[in-house]
Order: sequence, then structure tokens, then C-alpha cells
Amino acid sequence: MLEALEHVQDVGEALWAWKDTLSNRERTIILKEQKDWQRIVEIFDWFRREQGHELNVIHYNVVLHNVGKVRRWDLVLRLWHEMHTFGVAPDNSTYGTLINVCCKGGRGWVTLVWLGDMCKRGLMPDEVTVSIVMQAHKKAGEYETAELFFKRWSSDSIRRMEGRPYPHYSLYTYNTLIDTYGKAGHLEKVSDTFNQMLREGVAPSVVTFNSMIHAWGKHHRMEQVASLIQMMEDFQCFPDTRTYNILISLYRESNDIDSAEYYYWKIKAENLVPDVVSCHTLLYGYSIKGMVTKAEALLKEMDERGDEYTQSALTRMYVNVGMLEQAWCWFDRFHHHMNSECFSANIDAFGEKGYIVLAEKAFICCQKKKMLSVSACNVMIKAYGLVEKLDEACEIADGMERCGILPDYVTYSSHSTSVNCKRPKKAIYYLEKMKAVKLLSDCVPYSVVIGSFAKNGDLRMAEYLFREMIMSGVCADVFLYSILIDAYAEIGNVQQASAYFGLMKKDGLCENVAIYNSLIKLYTKVGYVAEARKTYKLFRALDTDAILYASNCMIDLYSDNCMVKEAREVFESLKVRGSANEFSHAMMVCMYKKVGRYDVAHMICKEMLALGLLT
Repeated sequence: MLEALEHVQDVGEALWAWKDTLSNRERTIILKEQKDWQRIVEIFDWFRREQGHELNVIHYNVVLHNVGKVRRWDLVLRLWHEMHTFGVAPDNSTYGTLINVCCKGGRGWVTLVWLGDMCKRGLMPDEVTVSIVMQAHKKAGEYETAELFFKRWSSDSIRRMEGRPYPHYSLYTYNTLIDTYGKAGHLEKVSDTFNQMLREGVAPSVVTFNSMIHAWGKHHRMEQVASLIQMMEDFQCFPDTRTYNILISLYRESNDIDSAEYYYWKIKAENLVPDVVSCHTLLYGYSIKGMVTKAEALLKEMDERGDEYTQSALTRMYVNVGMLEQAWCWFDRFHHHMNSECFSANIDAFGEKGYIVLAEKAFICCQKKKMLSVSACNVMIKAYGLVEKLDEACEIADGMERCGILPDYVTYSSHSTSVNCKRPKKAIYYLEKMKAVKLLSDCVPYSVVIGSFAKNGDLRMAEYLFREMIMSGVCADVFLYSILIDAYAEIGNVQQASAYFGLMKKDGLCENVAIYNSLIKLYTKVGYVAEARKTYKLFRALDTDAILYASNCMIDLYSDNCMVKEAREVFESLKVRGSANEFSHAMMVCMYKKVGRYDVAHMICKEMLALGLLT
């Protein structure tokens, strides 16, 4: 069967001999063995069309994994909705797959949406899924949230176990925990987790030690760093280039350039290769110390290596520290032998920091060398957008096809982002061009343009674009719904905001912080106490730290209605969290004055003074 599929393009023709005898297991194997995601979708669709071919959750999981890997979010959503239509219930593996591909695809917030839906169905994430969710929180800098999430999951796991004091975790989970605690600055928990890991007989890896060295070093505990290096030897766990890069960086930050230099040469002594991070970290240390001779020697070594990434990265380093003359000299020296990718990286290095004249000069060099590419045009458009030179950005975008370069998704979406605030109608033009060349695979470009019209108060146009998007088969996400709900909340239109909220729920999407904030803002604005209270209760169930705005709205609403007890409860909960700000206090003062409780108002004023909230 597999051989037939490899040699015969038409799926029906290839599988004709087995079409009435294929088992579920054979269908799974066929899907798993395909290397091309498009072929997988083609075979899957054939199974779906042919009578007698039952598709189960395992088949959907295989396809979701493959289309998610290539970031075809439109197909992911299509398959998800299909599962519901055909009554195929998602299992733990489905959610684990969705969470994994979204996290790796840079859609961390969507990861949490899938997790929420999973929990609503009463499914318990496994250890691998939990680690992926923690990674998503880590990438977003939400270390406390990651820790809290793990703590809850771990407690549930222990309850399900038969009296064991500690659950068994994998090395990957322990590494994730140690890195999370380290980045959150919880060094005691780093040590406790490491000790638990050793008690459980889980051998640490170089990743474990790298995380711990970084954690202790960032808190200037260099004696502990030295101890960890010794421990690596004891465990026969040999340092890698990343280990040495961390050490070079830590000692450079501690102003100990000799130790940083020692570990740079240690990389070579261990037959490892210093990478661009090793070189740049040490080079930066030399430049701060004014060690010109050593800096030039290191530059010569980097030059001999001759890799283009190093050249563009060094341009970026000079730009980042404001050494523009050296940055241009370095670029000018190498640009005669650069490829298109390297030109793009250099243009971006200048443009990202707003040095538009240098970015333009680099772009002109790229044109003269006939190395112009879609990537070079994209970074130049981005650079113009950052300094609001919209005419020039449009000129590049509109002239690409004349140069034989086809704009891609990044071209249109980044350009739409640049022009949408100032020229939303121009952004629609680029949206139409994306549609014409079939580049509108998700709702992100629509979200940008709809958000622009909503921000400018043109809700009629925002609605028109939303309807057009839905009719073209592009599904809205939570972010787009939050834009529309917030826009109607701003003008106090309960009916329209509720309508979009209902559509979002119908699409099977979960509420997020932004949506709850918008709804509570709306109900506060129109004085709907019961609705606000109900929404606030749901919001608090998310157990997020981002609840200050909604809480202040509730205090305001309760104050307007002289609901002293309720306002006080919200205020006290904020104080317990350490989140109450000057607005929280000020609204409480106004409320107590309003009801004639001047003594309490005076006491809160004294609290504000003690907290430095009054000047």
C-alpha cells in the first residue's frame, strides 16, 4: 500500500485494491508513514469521502500533528470543527498535539485556550503536555503562572496516586521545572527540585546544569556556580558550548574578564567550536574594558571563519551599542560578497533601531548587487513602518512585482500593520491583494485592519470586514473577537458586544483576560450590576494576576450603587494580592465619603500616604 501511494499520485487509484478491506490500524499506519503534510491531507480527505472508511480520533490526531507542524492554522481549525461535526470526541492526545504544535509555532496564548477547553471536558493533561504548557508560560515571562499551573497539576496527580509522597517525573519535566524556578528567581525551589530529582534516581543532563548555572549566576552566587561545574565532573556530564557561553556571559557581567576569557579558550580546548554568542559576548567584554588588541585579535579570528551570520550579527552588535561608524565600515567591508539573506539581516539591523538612512544605504547596495529578495524588501518595509515613512514603505511594496519579486504573507501582513493606523483604506487594498493571491490563510491580517477601523471609531467598516472574512471561509480567533467586543464596550453597546461574545462561544473559543475586561468595562459603563458580577466571578475563576483593571471597574460600579460591602470585598482581595493601586484606593475614598463614612475614608488616605500613592 505504501509503495503504491509512493508511485501513484491519485490516492483512489493507488488504494483501489484495498479500498474495501482497509482496517483502522492500516489507515493510521498509512497516514503516519507519509512525509509530506499535503499528501497526508489528500489521503485523509479521500478516506473521509469514501464510504465505509471510518475515521477515528487517532487519525485526526496524526493529521493535526502534521498540519500543525507546518503552521497551517486554517487546516487545524477546519479539522477541529470537522471532529465536532462528525461526533469524534477529542482525547488527551488530541489536546497534547494541539498544545505542542501551537507552542512550537509561537502561538503561546492559543496553547492556553486549548488547555482551558481540555479542562472543561474533564480531561487531565499528561506530563508531556504539562511541560509544554509551562514552556509557553515561560516564553511569555509568566514564571509564577507556570509554577502555579504545575503545582495544581502535581497536587491532582498525587491525589490520584496511592500514598506515594512524590510522583515520578521525567528528566524533561525536571529540567522545565528547574529552568522555570530559576528564571522566577526561586533558588531554594531550584535546589529542592534538583534534590528530589536525584532522590528519584533521575540522572541530570547538561541542560539541567546549564539552567542551574544560569539561575545561580544571575543572582551573583558565583561560589555556587563553581560548585555546579565541579558537580558536572562528578556526574560525568560534560559541558557543551551553551554551558561555556553562560559562564562567559556571567563572568563578563561580573566584570571578571579573565575568567570569561578562560572559558572561551576552554571551548577550544574541549574540541568544541565557539559560536557567534561566545565571540560576541567576549568581544563586548573587551570593548567595555577598552582592550583593543584583544578585541582586534578576536575580530580577526571571526573574520577568518568568514560565516555571513557572524558578519551581520557583528553589524547588529555595533548598532545596538550606538557605534554606527564601525557598523557601517564592517558592513561596507563585506557587502561585496554577501548573499541575499545576509543583506536582509544587515538592513534589519539598521532599520530595527530606527537608523533609516543606513538601512536605505544597505538596501541600495543590495539592489546594485542584484541581490534583492522578498526578505530584503520585507525588512525595508518594516524599517520604514517603524519610523512612519509610509509613502516609502508603499513604494517598496508596490514596486516588488516590477522587479520580479512576488510579495509573500509577511510582506502584506507587515505592511498592513505599518499603514493600518494612519491609512486603514490602504490597508484594505493590501488585504484585497492577499486575497487575490490566496495568501489569506488565517485571520491575523484581518484582525490588524479591523482593529484599526475599530480604534478610529468606524465600526460599520469593522463589521463589514468581519462579515467578508467569515464569508471567505476564514475563521475568527479570540483576539479578533476581543477587538470587536472591546470596540462596542467603549461606546456602551451591550447588544452588539453580547452578539460577538455569543458568536465566539458558538465557535468553541474560550474567553480570555481581554474579553472579560471588555465585558466588565461595558457593564460598568451602562450600570448592569448583575451581569458585571457574574462576569467578574467567571474572570476570577481563571486565577490570573491580570485582574486589577476589572477589579477597579467593579469597585467603581459598586461605589456608584452604594454597595459598600461588595466594594470592600473586591478592594480587600486586591490588597491581599498586593495589586491595589492608587485608583483602587481613590475610588474607595470617594465611596466612603459618599456614604458619610469620613473616618474610613481618612484611614484609607493614610494607607495611601504610607504606600507612597499620595505625593
